[in-house]
Amino acid sequence: MSIFKRIKNIMAKPEPVKAEKSILSLAPGDVCEVSLVTYQVTGSSRNRSRNAVVLTLQDGSDIRYLSIEERERTVFALYEQIDGRLDTFDEVPTTLELDDRAYHMEENYSGMIAASGKTPFMQGGEQYVWQYQSDDMKLLRVEWLDGRFMLYVGESVLPADVRVIRGA
Repeated sequence: MSIFKRIKNIMAKPEPVKAEKSILSLAPGDVCEVSLVTYQVTGSSRNRSRNAVVLTLQDGSDIRYLSIEERERTVFALYEQIDGRLDTFDEVPTTLELDDRAYHMEENYSGMIAASGKTPFMQGGEQYVWQYQSDDMKLLRVEWLDGRFMLYVGESVLPADVRVIRGA
């Protein structure tokens, strides 16, 4: 090795260490584990104004949705899609009854989302969200974007039950 190559190697800056993927930065192609089930991330919908993301997760033919929101602590909820319909987003009720369970509205908000990969809404835009909870801690989520409603039922997930396995 010549003296010039040695000097060049000494003067060269070391490559920066790659930052480890956080659960909020997961994107299509990554792999995560939720409640001991391994899922591949196939899509994500990000609401940057709320520091929140909904990941579309797939395990074989099973598709779930992991809602992650960074507040004073990170809040996780795992949902599955259900069939349902509402007439208009202007008249979403504060109480919904579904399968003999009453859900009460906890929060509603709207914001711009950016969608990537396989998501229920294939493009971004202004999305309206209503979040409900039942007396037995079950969750219901209603989303509206571009004239289309999506309904999901699920439950809260402990932060210790969610981990990144492999980032793309």
